[in-house]
Amino acid sequence: MTGEMETEHRRPIFALIAIGLLSGFLSGMFGIGGGIVIVPLLVMLAKFPRKLAAGTSLGAIVPAALVGVASYAAVGNVDWLVALILVVGSVTGAQVGAHLLHKLPVLAIRWAFIAFLVVVAVSLFLVVPSRDAQLQLDVLPIIGLVALGFATGVLSGILGVGGGVIIVPMLILLFGQSDLVAKGTSLAMMIPTAISGTIGNLRRKNVDILASLVVGLSACVTTALGAAAAIALDPRTASIIFGAFLLVLIVRLVFEAIKQGHRE
Repeated sequence: MTGEMETEHRRPIFALIAIGLLSGFLSGMFGIGGGIVIVPLLVMLAKFPRKLAAGTSLGAIVPAALVGVASYAAVGNVDWLVALILVVGSVTGAQVGAHLLHKLPVLAIRWAFIAFLVVVAVSLFLVVPSRDAQLQLDVLPIIGLVALGFATGVLSGILGVGGGVIIVPMLILLFGQSDLVAKGTSLAMMIPTAISGTIGNLRRKNVDILASLVVGLSACVTTALGAAAAIALDPRTASIIFGAFLLVLIVRLVFEAIKQGHRE
């Protein structure tokens, strides 16, 4: 309740709607939850404390991800079994990451993650995904998917990064998955995680419910448009645009890492 009262005067509705519209389009376009966009914009434009912004963002992701999944599933671009396997790994990994948060050098991990994203972004400029690709779930791919989900969950617990920026490119680059199926599957994987996290944040009074609804419902308006844009683009162009998006994200993460280094 306290968190809600503190932000009662900090809800610029038009800014929240704009944040939702932008994050919804990017969510549908790239198969990400949108939190990587929502959190910093809530902090900058709506003056939310970072922890409250993170909780509010997670709640807003749920309706947008549902619309995004429906958009991709309507044309057969969601692998439900792969999403389930990833969820098993990520839920476990998130608990481990949260446990390790105060025991590991977070700044060093942040810089390692940035270096990893640079390699991924460059790879996306060079690789053209096949939209006819089918992922055969033999023993090794299943183990690999669980490991990918686990690693994503650990990084999420330690750094607070969304899983989509890891899951989508890894499904494309490591597992040879279609870029569209990777995006639809990534969104499907996020739904149970976001619901679980939102329930926990509500119990801790760490969600501005009204702001979460405004951002989430606004995001629903543009999520299907983003998914339609992704489907309309040819694979090479879509891959290059996603790589460019990751480069923009990398710049933001570098600034955050530098600020964290100065604080420490």
